[in-house]
Amino acid sequence: MFLNNKTPSSIFRLPSWEVLVILSQYLDPKTLALASCVSKSWSDSMSSDHLWKPIFTSHFPSLSTLQLTNPTVPYRRLFAIGRAAAKRRQQTPSKPHISLDNLIFAVTISTTKSHVVTVAKPGDELLVDPHNGVFRFDVDVREESGLVNEGLKEVKISWNVIIKGWRGVFTMMDCDGTMSFAAGAEGWFSEELPMPGCCSNAGATGIVADLKLGLSDGKQNYRDGKVRVNKLSVGILSIVDWRYVSVEDGLSSDRSLPFTLS
Repeated sequence: MFLNNKTPSSIFRLPSWEVLVILSQYLDPKTLALASCVSKSWSDSMSSDHLWKPIFTSHFPSLSTLQLTNPTVPYRRLFAIGRAAAKRRQQTPSKPHISLDNLIFAVTISTTKSHVVTVAKPGDELLVDPHNGVFRFDVDVREESGLVNEGLKEVKISWNVIIKGWRGVFTMMDCDGTMSFAAGAEGWFSEELPMPGCCSNAGATGIVADLKLGLSDGKQNYRDGKVRVNKLSVGILSIVDWRYVSVEDGLSSDRSLPFTLS
């Protein structure tokens, strides 16, 4: 059929918002991103969290708890950060220009049935021991932690380091473990860090991310049979000599921490 000058203008109307929402569910991330540039209505339809959340969590499950640290960051933005970080890890890293003040330490810990603790701590609020200067930091998390029933429980641990401004992210630890929740008890978890950059799958590094939990004693319980995390410690440990690396080495991509994020 040929169209003439008398063809009703309604034929040329853009698809409705509802149609865009339906179609967007069948698009891949690249096509979604391109489609969001067509117009404001397309951008609103193609950028919604309900579309990008399953895409983000399926592509980057180790980063899935990041949104808890700042709920205002959209999932489309988190996907872009994860994709950029993945691409940088495939490249030969350059020496970064980064300091502790530029970082945010985000930790989320939960059991199968309850929240344990979620905290986002800026690096400039972490105290470096002036005597040894090692990459190990203690954080008081009493205000961020929830009450947990006593007993042996399976826990899910996620520790991510974010560059301020959400310019990049690196997963320090994403693991499952078992811990006894009892007054005054402690839990210790570690996970080996990958080789930096293009060598990330080349083999063992001998460097591990280290995380410890200290539970409150009986006097600090709010009700019988429940405890809360009192203190959280995070660090980078060399298993060669079982010592914590220095802050300088911990922030260097050619030493310990594969921060190819600058």
